[in-house]
Amino acid sequence: MSRYPLRLRREPLAWEDQQPTWREARPAVIADALKRAQGRPSGNWYVVGATRQLRDDRPLGRTVAGREIVLWRDAEGTLRAGPGACPHLGAPLKDSPVRCGTLICHWHGMSLDGQPFAGWSPWPAYDDGVLLWVRLDDVGGEQPLERPVLPERPDPAESVAAVLTVAGRCEPEDVVANRLDPWHGAWFHPYSFVDLTVAPVTDGGGDDPGLDAFTVDVSFKVAGRAVVPVRAVFTAPEPRTVVMHITRGEGEGSVVETHATPLGADRAGNPRTAVVEAVIATSGRPGFLAARAAAPALRPLMRAAAARLWRDDLAYAERRWALRSTGRFPG
Repeated sequence: MSRYPLRLRREPLAWEDQQPTWREARPAVIADALKRAQGRPSGNWYVVGATRQLRDDRPLGRTVAGREIVLWRDAEGTLRAGPGACPHLGAPLKDSPVRCGTLICHWHGMSLDGQPFAGWSPWPAYDDGVLLWVRLDDVGGEQPLERPVLPERPDPAESVAAVLTVAGRCEPEDVVANRLDPWHGAWFHPYSFVDLTVAPVTDGGGDDPGLDAFTVDVSFKVAGRAVVPVRAVFTAPEPRTVVMHITRGEGEGSVVETHATPLGADRAGNPRTAVVEAVIATSGRPGFLAARAAAPALRPLMRAAAARLWRDDLAYAERRWALRSTGRFPG
């Protein structure tokens, strides 16, 4: 690791003077990477939110593929999940309180401890310490896995995690395709990136996402001519997830996980997808200890930075879906 992460470019680069990347960003390369990602197993697991969002005294309500879901923690702190409608008269369980690990319906007092009861049956749930997952076998239709497919992450004791959730009119594949197009970074996000190059893409690694990766050298803009150069590797370990690992430069070992979760159709019948992005930052620099101590103040800044990028990237994903749905998508 360099002692000084900042670099000064010789001169500012005008947006229009960048090296075009459209020749390298071949539609077939992106489509093939997407197809390989869609062929990898997910075990029917879906990300539903951030671990920090779930409190001990109240549940969390989410929707996945049109299914209403409620999540809460039982008396031992174990994550529980199941249908979000009370089996008695359909009350929204997300609005009901949790008492000593039991979810108590606020309409008539039916108590649910996470075990099957009165027609209510739980769904497998998993808390990986950063994100909450639920397994919906009838939605995924795959061979179930006991746990979600999780990428390698930095040690929680040596990192800071922040989670952003946004939603748009598209399908999960449109979100994944956006992340499997690293060539758009400096053109579409000039406020954040410069000097972006992508290593030549191989034929892919089939079932092994580690052999089917995009390696990107890019500089993050700080101010003026000051930039922070890094190397990032993008992989898709399962159909609805793309992971970026920082492998060289400032923040080496940090991870950005982008998860796409189908929500269902809106009133007009258009698909809606949630983007749940977890930024897990780490650094070997002594000063990072202070950053970890200031994590409560740092997380909103991390989410704001991610939100700025996803303001544009959702437009990309939504445009891709609009073209696909009308038969106008190139290729």
